[in-house]
Amino acid sequence: MLVLGDAHASDPEKRETLLETYERTDPDAVLQVGDLEYYDPPAPTWFAAGNNEDFDVVDLLRAGEQQENLRLLASTVAEVDGLRVAGLSGNYAPTQFDLPREELAGDRRRHFVHDDVEQAAQLEDVDVLLTHEAPKGLLSYGYDPGCEHVDTLLEDLSPDLCLVGHHHTHREAEIEGAHVVCLAPAWERYYTLESETLALEGRDVEW
Repeated sequence: MLVLGDAHASDPEKRETLLETYERTDPDAVLQVGDLEYYDPPAPTWFAAGNNEDFDVVDLLRAGEQQENLRLLASTVAEVDGLRVAGLSGNYAPTQFDLPREELAGDRRRHFVHDDVEQAAQLEDVDVLLTHEAPKGLLSYGYDPGCEHVDTLLEDLSPDLCLVGHHHTHREAEIEGAHVVCLAPAWERYYTLESETLALEGRDVEW
């Protein structure tokens, strides 16, 4: 299984690298952690939306519109190559968190809200969790940029693996019993995931 970090594929060069990665790896399934910004992938792709997306497209996917080769994980779970993969879409904004989702407008649709976290917390038998935001204890910029609501999901869902985007750097930690990996961006590195063992291996992009 192919695993990809932030793609920012609205940029033509980054989109070219993304599509080349698909072509060279020829994956049966792809997991991606947000800021995809390209919605016609050439292989079946499950993603948790980030804070940089076409939110009209994301809203349609949230509403259940089917799109070939693309599935949004927004406080939902899917069976992917024998794994139960869940996703929390969006990033955290304290001023928006307690609002109903339908009150988010424009670019504010990029955030997750309390109801999204509550819905995700009810999912069962999750093997892999995709989030755009990081949990606490994974990264440091002189402060911890992690989000306590992701910590709560790790505690409630007990996934074996949590894949994180947003920060464009590779970091790994064991948090709340999960192996948590912040993924490098897709224009720098791609990853392969062994479904049976959940072994994740990164490779530098060389094309």
